[in-house]
Amino acid sequence: MDKANIGSEKPARTRVLVVDDDPGTLELCSEALGQLPETEIVIESRSSRAAERLQAETFDLLVTDIHMPGLSGIELLRNARKRDPDMPALMMTGYPGIETAVESMKLGAMDYLAKPFLPQELVASVQSLLEGKRLREENRLLRRQVERTYCCGDLLGKSAVMQKVCDRIQRVAQTDFDVLIVGETGTGKELVAHAIHHSSRRSERPFVPVNCGAIPEDLLESEFFGHERGAFTGAQTRSLGLMEFANHGTFFLDELNQLPLRLQGKLLRVVQERRIRRVGSTRETEIDVRIMAASSVSLEAAVKHEQFRPDLYHRLNVARIELPPLRERLDDIPVLVKTFVERYSKELGREPAGVTPAVMEALIDYSWPGNVRELQNIVKRALTWARHENLILEDLPEEVVARAKNSSRRSPGGFFHLRERCLATFERDYLNTVLRDCSGDVSAAAREAQLPRGTLYRLLKKHQLKPSGFRDETQLSC
Repeated sequence: MDKANIGSEKPARTRVLVVDDDPGTLELCSEALGQLPETEIVIESRSSRAAERLQAETFDLLVTDIHMPGLSGIELLRNARKRDPDMPALMMTGYPGIETAVESMKLGAMDYLAKPFLPQELVASVQSLLEGKRLREENRLLRRQVERTYCCGDLLGKSAVMQKVCDRIQRVAQTDFDVLIVGETGTGKELVAHAIHHSSRRSERPFVPVNCGAIPEDLLESEFFGHERGAFTGAQTRSLGLMEFANHGTFFLDELNQLPLRLQGKLLRVVQERRIRRVGSTRETEIDVRIMAASSVSLEAAVKHEQFRPDLYHRLNVARIELPPLRERLDDIPVLVKTFVERYSKELGREPAGVTPAVMEALIDYSWPGNVRELQNIVKRALTWARHENLILEDLPEEVVARAKNSSRRSPGGFFHLRERCLATFERDYLNTVLRDCSGDVSAAAREAQLPRGTLYRLLKKHQLKPSGFRDETQLSC
């Protein structure tokens, strides 16, 4: 038989299955547990029927008698754990004994009640088990978010825009297309290239980066393609070029916009034919190389001003990844700061320093013209000169502190206000993503997020998100 909380059409936050062949115990459990908020109580007097429901439905907690006709509570628990190894269970018995208690605990039962028991004892045990389950689910979710944060190697960020970048990296890595990475100086373009390479089939092969603006123009061709002995003054031996060294791997061109027009034509031919000719040679050499390029300035504008070849631009602009500046992803600053503090504290041979709310607020408020690289250097500098356990405003450069002081009136509440705002942004972005991926199916979204449905509904109400608004979107279901 069934009995559930009624009076609300909203899905319950948790579902508890109570199984006992004694009608009096079922009535006591139904009345006592029925007072729990956002909880649906399902009761069954037959263990065989309960076993069927455990296979067909989802429950958050099993409360069962041990000695019953047909399937015993031990057998019922064993079947339940096969389908859901994490389901908590509360065992009830009128014949308490060491052997049954031990067997129950071995199977994963997390509590044990001897009959007769008081209603408040039952409620306390159930609440404790449900709270423990909730905490385990939250920990799994947090671990999952941490994994996503670091899903792109050293490219850190949990904001929605960085998760989109991370998703593109993973998608592009499964192909062998050439890649163009664009973004301001210091946003991590080479890190993106590394992440793509290490997630691709070429990961065991060389990753060869070259900065087009760091090599003298008269040496670029030789550096790229190599040279034969005697090709020019000083060429005593034959030398492989960087591109040939990257054979079967990845060749990364940083600051592509600084490549001279003369070399752009030669590079175009390599991109088209995957053949190179060493300086001073009459023979061509085939290469199997993936080319990735990065630019901190608009190549479209460079093409318009005839500073960059349009044919080379279109050849390389096959898979494009755009990196946002740090000022457009302020939610990531706490993650970045924590990572840099831990990294450089370890290098300095000391315990990681704390970060005061005033420092975090100043860092979040700064405009970051040098992006992540500037933040990295500021944290390193602050740790070098810090005299206290925690980083304070005096450890930051004057331009950062001055900006914070000038804008303090625009950021009431300080660090804690900003932290709440960042948390709200994360929750809203994450819920949007899950609902979109699950086409508005709340049950599927709850499973994907590893959250109780009641918690998910509470968060949806908090952020005024309606599942119906996602049901028309054509997305892969969870």
